[in-house]
Amino acid sequence: MPLWSTKADEELIYAKKEIADAPLVVGDPDLYAPLFRNISVFRRSYELMERLLKVFIYHDGAKPIFHSPELKGIYASEGWFMKLMEADQNFVVRDPNRAHLFYLPYSARQLEHNLYVPGSNTLDPLSIFMKNYIDMISAKFPYWNRTKGADHFFVACHDWGPYTTKLHDELRKNTIKALCNADVSEGVFIRGRDVSLPETYLKSARRPVRDIGGKPAAERSILAFFAGQMHGRVRPVLVKYWGGKDADMRIYTRIPRQITRRMNYAKHMKSSKYCICPMGYEVNSPRIVEAIYYECVPVIIADNFVLPFDDALDWTAFSVVVAEKDVPRLKEILLAIPESRYITMRSNVKKVQRHFLWHTKPVKYDIFHMILHSVWFSRVNQVHQVEQ
Repeated sequence: MPLWSTKADEELIYAKKEIADAPLVVGDPDLYAPLFRNISVFRRSYELMERLLKVFIYHDGAKPIFHSPELKGIYASEGWFMKLMEADQNFVVRDPNRAHLFYLPYSARQLEHNLYVPGSNTLDPLSIFMKNYIDMISAKFPYWNRTKGADHFFVACHDWGPYTTKLHDELRKNTIKALCNADVSEGVFIRGRDVSLPETYLKSARRPVRDIGGKPAAERSILAFFAGQMHGRVRPVLVKYWGGKDADMRIYTRIPRQITRRMNYAKHMKSSKYCICPMGYEVNSPRIVEAIYYECVPVIIADNFVLPFDDALDWTAFSVVVAEKDVPRLKEILLAIPESRYITMRSNVKKVQRHFLWHTKPVKYDIFHMILHSVWFSRVNQVHQVEQ
């Protein structure tokens, strides 16, 4: 409950009512209904975001931890969001009194790079840094204290993103946290308030969209594919049961050299019906979005993982979720999926792809707007009217 009401609060309450009364959407030419939990709610919420949303970005905070986006690698999602948000001219406002949301523009990757002491096995320097930063902005400005941080958000793809909040109760409990490590079992990620951020592995800072696509469904000769390192609890079990034991299940720790000469990692994904996406150290994996880019149906194995854009997208339409305990039955589960169902899912993967693509200049419904919409939708759903 905010300490005092603003015009922005009134607009959020108006949006909440409008979304609850969203008109039924039938045959929208720009959105494919089967991909969404409720296309009518999503479209109305997105329209209101475009019309109303105002974001204030704190200028406080020195580089490189603040305002220094990293645009390549597996943590690129937090960097690209920061870059595009700070360059935005549609949502960003200079007057914080007009803002519905307040963005904390720091990088969890840069926190690790600049503050973690190798071999120390403690994240305390990172958590202390974040506590001190929140204490500073809450003393300097009135905006944090008005809602105890409930209208503030940050975007962190590094695995340690959730843990850097642990020394500041309001940052941990109230802020909208957009996290790749969206694990509900650890007591930090709050389903319904926080946002599951897609982990996108980008190889080029200039061309974030490249090498997209794959073979048509009829030409995908491999049933299932995975290749990767053995960290985390799921991957060793996957290799134990399926590594090199079944021609249909191409499961490797590393693709053998004699095979990579003919078919590299990307070609395997482009030629497989199902791409296995087991968790690593944490529940998230860049393979999920990689599979979508290569038009391969993702098979997600990570208990307690809230899937990206879970508030809007219906993942059953374009992916398979397998419980960790069912890894020994993986082939049986995949073969039990009718071919017609697979063809529909694979077609839906191609249709959902646009919602996971970065562009140097954001376009409607792309990943930048989907992240921002999830944060907006969370804030709208949490807003309360101040009692008069």
